[in-house]
Amino acid sequence: MALAMMTTSSVAGLRPSPTMAVYGLACIFLYLVPALVFLLPTSLVSAELASGWEGGVYNWVSLGISKPMGFLAVWCQFAMTIFYYPSLLGYVASTLAYVFNPGLASNGVWTAAVIVVCYWTGVWISARGTKGVAGLASGGLIIGTLVPGILLVVPGVLFLGQGNASAAPMTTGNLLPAWAGLASLVLIVNNFLSYSGMEMNAVHVSSLRKPAKEFPRAIFLAMAMVLAIFILPALAISWVVPAEQLSLTAGVMQAFDAVFAEFGSQWLTPIIGIMLVTASLGGMLTWLAGPSKGLLLIARQEGYLPPYLQRLNKHGVQQNILVVQGLVTTLIAMLYAFIPDVSSAYWIFSVITTQVYLIMYLLLFVAAVRLRRSHPDHPRGYRAPMLTGLCGVGFAASLAALLVGFVPPSQFGSGNVTLYIAFVAGGALGLGLLVPYLFYRLRKPSWKQTEAS
Repeated sequence: MALAMMTTSSVAGLRPSPTMAVYGLACIFLYLVPALVFLLPTSLVSAELASGWEGGVYNWVSLGISKPMGFLAVWCQFAMTIFYYPSLLGYVASTLAYVFNPGLASNGVWTAAVIVVCYWTGVWISARGTKGVAGLASGGLIIGTLVPGILLVVPGVLFLGQGNASAAPMTTGNLLPAWAGLASLVLIVNNFLSYSGMEMNAVHVSSLRKPAKEFPRAIFLAMAMVLAIFILPALAISWVVPAEQLSLTAGVMQAFDAVFAEFGSQWLTPIIGIMLVTASLGGMLTWLAGPSKGLLLIARQEGYLPPYLQRLNKHGVQQNILVVQGLVTTLIAMLYAFIPDVSSAYWIFSVITTQVYLIMYLLLFVAAVRLRRSHPDHPRGYRAPMLTGLCGVGFAASLAALLVGFVPPSQFGSGNVTLYIAFVAGGALGLGLLVPYLFYRLRKPSWKQTEAS
């Protein structure tokens, strides 16, 4: 139960709800499919790797494939955060707008300003090595997900119970998304990011008394809770906010505002906004130093990054990496001010984040199969059933999601397709493949550091 709750708190949230509410009842199908073909394989495969080898993704991929591929995997784990923070803080900006002025939710300049201020404040806090930062996010599941989720779903049910018509049709004919080419299914890509991070939770498998029985049970229990947290609020939003009016960043607050207005309780909207923002910022702080620290440790051992990026400040924090990451994040934030539709910018950054992360998962599945074949007798606390099949399904699903991400969603309408593809390809392939390749090719023996300094 403890592992199931930990997994649920690290995976589930309300942020993706507006994205899937666009599909109404079909969101059940669009959440269930990635859970079966991505969440389940990554969970079980990561558990086997974590119970057999320490060192996380870098060590698994290095042993299973090669050290350069191990660096690429840990780089992608870090690099995805460069686009993750602008999309997360874009959601924060739109949510915060409902505390002050809902009209600001679609204002690109407001969004860019909030991203820059929040990110650099987070860097300042993290660079000081503040103890207990993780505690800021420990209540995130309750404060930012469970309570707001209940306050969204219960009034939503009452809204329908009073005889109001649902904004989205709720008939069996709407269980599957309408097919209008690949573009009609592109939003499913975002769900792969929603389910990512299982390789981090897998390290706890060794703490279980009977991993072979208890871990799958914990994962299926977590899947049920995650699906409930994802699907019910998405449905509640689709009941009260018409799809054509939904903002991908402010949709959660749009729904709260509409539901509370129906019951004469709009004074609750700013309070919910503050709760959601608090939970999101707490989560950002816990993420801020983690992936960059993992990259730093590998870079020092193997000399993959120049000395400037390997330096620590007096608090032992990799401040230079955070600052360079912050400069790139600031440039990305500026795009919100120049891309007319804030929802479009949010979606583009979410897709790039997902694609960069999916590169790491492709390597993970290949490494797992090769380690099972090359080290069949290596002690493992947990052995995933049908590992090759699981990896095949996970690899195919990840590759399909990565490729589909290059197709603009049907909600983009008459947007510039060429510009969309250029943004996504430049961000995902440039940051995910080109940058680590250049670091690897330009590395020097003097970049290796045997001990921290």
